[in-house]
Amino acid sequence: MTVLIVEDDGAMRELIKRVIGDLADSFCECRDGRDALALYEKHRPAWVLMDIRMEHVDGLTATEQIMRAWPSARVLVVTTYTDEDLREAAHRAGACGYVSKENLLEIRKWLVTQA
Repeated sequence: MTVLIVEDDGAMRELIKRVIGDLADSFCECRDGRDALALYEKHRPAWVLMDIRMEHVDGLTATEQIMRAWPSARVLVVTTYTDEDLREAAHRAGACGYVSKENLLEIRKWLVTQA
């Protein structure tokens, strides 16, 4: 399975890869939502792990773009924000789930149970 990680913090991208490395065959990654659509189109990953707050294009906008182009895409928001409004906004954008960076092991559950 290929996983696209959209996260502006390089250390967090590496940590996520360590947490789920045995579940993925390959990773592609970018630092900003503006690159996510092109990477999705090129690699067609099984999952997108999407941060919310990024410099140029935020994760909610990038999620909407991916879901508009590929309605069957699976986007899991991975963020430090636990605000209920953001959780609902992520759902409206098309994300299938929302995971706190404080509990990255939840990503494993999503990737395994929703495979």
